[in-house]
Amino acid sequence: MEPGKIKKLDEVVVNRIAAGEVVQRPCNALKEMIENSLDAKATQIQVTVKQGGLKLLQIQDNGTGIRKDDLEIVCERFTTSKLREFEDLTSIATYGFRGEALASISHVAHLTITTRTSDSKCAWKASYVDSKLTGSPKPCAGNQGTQISVEDLFYNVATRRKALKSPSEEHGKVAEVVSRYAVHNSKVSFTLKKQGENSTDIRTPPNSTAVDNIRLIFGPTVAKELLELSVEDDKLKFKVSGYISNANYSVKKCVFLLFINHRLVDSSALRKAIETVYASYLPKNNHPFLYLSLEIAPQNVDVNVHPTKHEVHFLHEELIIEKIQQAVETKLLGCNSSRTFYTQALLPGANPAPESVNEKNEQEGSNISGDKKEKIYAHQMVRTDSRDQKLDKFLSRPAKNNSEPMDEDFEDTGDTGKSSSSDPKPVRREIKLTSILALISELETSCHVGLRESLKNMTFVGCVNPQYALIQHGNKLYLTNTSSLSEELFYQLLLTDFGNFGVLKLSTPASVKELALIALDLEESGWSESDGKKEDLAEYIVSLLKSKGPMLEDYFSLKIDDDGNLCTLPYVIDDYVPAMEGLPMYILRLTTEVDWDNEKDCFQTFCRETSRFYRIQRNNEPMKDDADNWKWTVEHIIYPAMRKSLLPPQHFAQDTTFLQIANLTDLYRVFERC
Repeated sequence: MEPGKIKKLDEVVVNRIAAGEVVQRPCNALKEMIENSLDAKATQIQVTVKQGGLKLLQIQDNGTGIRKDDLEIVCERFTTSKLREFEDLTSIATYGFRGEALASISHVAHLTITTRTSDSKCAWKASYVDSKLTGSPKPCAGNQGTQISVEDLFYNVATRRKALKSPSEEHGKVAEVVSRYAVHNSKVSFTLKKQGENSTDIRTPPNSTAVDNIRLIFGPTVAKELLELSVEDDKLKFKVSGYISNANYSVKKCVFLLFINHRLVDSSALRKAIETVYASYLPKNNHPFLYLSLEIAPQNVDVNVHPTKHEVHFLHEELIIEKIQQAVETKLLGCNSSRTFYTQALLPGANPAPESVNEKNEQEGSNISGDKKEKIYAHQMVRTDSRDQKLDKFLSRPAKNNSEPMDEDFEDTGDTGKSSSSDPKPVRREIKLTSILALISELETSCHVGLRESLKNMTFVGCVNPQYALIQHGNKLYLTNTSSLSEELFYQLLLTDFGNFGVLKLSTPASVKELALIALDLEESGWSESDGKKEDLAEYIVSLLKSKGPMLEDYFSLKIDDDGNLCTLPYVIDDYVPAMEGLPMYILRLTTEVDWDNEKDCFQTFCRETSRFYRIQRNNEPMKDDADNWKWTVEHIIYPAMRKSLLPPQHFAQDTTFLQIANLTDLYRVFERC
């Protein structure tokens, strides 16, 4: 058998292999671009992502920008402004130095750079594929700084894209990178948001402090338990500063922010050494919060040992780690005069175990003996019952203001698909579409039983604001996110009542084109000149929705006439009309966010966007005169509908949608001791 012939690989193959080493996932690409922005002396950095950075990863800064003459080679490998000779690596003081980041990204994604320097009269926009310009840079409007857009990451590396985790997990890793750089670079303002969302996931102010940013990102609980750490050794030529948690704070997974010469890295040896110290202070399987900034003489550090610069090597590593370990031990010894212990509350619906053997025997005895009722102690008494009704339920709804959108935009057609007690019950269409049945099955599978029980037997306490409300279940008080819950409620109703909606008729049909133009004028639409003329986009939206008109009217009672006017909307819940301020963005998002090509995805995304429009809007603070109206709607329409049919998904138990804030039993014990 003859040996294989050795051939030189094609340059495109070589570059894609190299790109795969530098850019392993979206967060790696973002790390490189953030470091470029910091090298450019930026004081504001905004990151926008879509689908965890796989569809879009955009970073915008107000740094020095890139010269127009450099745009031709900026994406070629080994082109950099930070290094001239190999010897410069011994004193490198910037984040980037190899000039590989943008080159690698351009080989596995569509890359666009918009940049402007302080002495330039306009910004310049250039697009790249495989390190090369796709055309000459074009002048455009823009502020000083650089905006880099990375679209369709790994579009040409199918195996790598399939190997990545879900978009939500990738978004979490992106947020992790932004949060770490935000803590370390507290003088720089960082913002992270999802494309199309009004709210931000991370936002830090400029000229802040590390502790304030830790409080904003990781929460006030860890911020109030921090100890400042500072170590300096002239002999070993290193200095450490940062913050570590005291013995009162612990988490299930160690949070370790390590920067060596201001570069985000990881050191398993240093992590293990510090956790060894904490093992004597924290409960088993609990870990600390650590933020350390280690500065070492540049000539003692080798930063060129890993393609992503995730690891570095430095001289006297063992001695430096030992010094840091001793400093951590000293800090923890000094704060060990008092300890605070926290208890964890059970999830709604969980049965607490008996506190003692005697109590268990008492419970068993009470179950065996049918004659004796189990004694109810004062701290077990529930003050309210979900079956109790308030008098105001039987009163008429508060009078609406004449300027309220509901009165102006809709008229009572009597054709709602609902019937009174005297009317014959309407015939319900039976839907046999497998896509809808599959989506409904997913709702049932992902339902959290404990939360469902809490909603089913809840007592509504009151509204905090349009976004939050208080409910009681048993002897526990919860703060609930009305906006998130109502969005999930409408999504589920749109699936379960599919094809059986009544009609909300607009008193005056609204032009879809005019609604689209209004939406495109809004900042949240994200429109830019590169997207094309607004007039043309509006015409396209009208054309698309008209082509889908028969399906939308049949399944969702959403009618668009031949003239391109919106005539009706689905009537989802009795006496409820969505806020019409969101109608323009709803029309726009039906075009951009709904997957019209696949049946299941189409119905799912359409229902998601519609529920987003119908939900109780968190940002719409009502006028004082209208306060009674929205409170009445939330208490007597939204929450009763949730009690009747909402199946809360599992993730509501982990996020802040459903937050326990008080327990009658615990409060009783507190006051009993007073």
